[in-house]
Amino acid sequence: MADNWLDLLQNNQITKVIETNKYTEKYGLSLSEQDAELIIENKKNTLKEQGRVEFGETILPRLIFEFCDSNYIEQDNYADTIIRLQEIFYLYKNETMDEVTDDELLHFMREQFDNVCFGDLDYLEGTCLYNFAKAIRAGY
Repeated sequence: MADNWLDLLQNNQITKVIETNKYTEKYGLSLSEQDAELIIENKKNTLKEQGRVEFGETILPRLIFEFCDSNYIEQDNYADTIIRLQEIFYLYKNETMDEVTDDELLHFMREQFDNVCFGDLDYLEGTCLYNFAKAIRAGY
């Protein structure tokens, strides 16, 4: 019975990710069912690596909506970028000790991604968000 419940949950998450295409297509971006399955599978692995559990709605649609109109995301790097952004998101939820809301972290990530990192995910993760998390832990 638990396997059926988990399968239904995963299928629901895949459906929600694919439904974002209705919005993202106007930016020339869409995810196939295979892309969505890969993103959800990666999310499960990332949550496990980060020691996190996700209750209720997955962060993925919000992450997709936050980043889909960035000039630094194109169809050929879209799925890989979403995978990496979700990895960075969960890492920095831990690094900020959950002191910032999901939306605050997503907005900060997007602002830095576009205006400071110019689409460089390594710089976003290793410099911008590192400094941000350090400041949060210091009480700023």
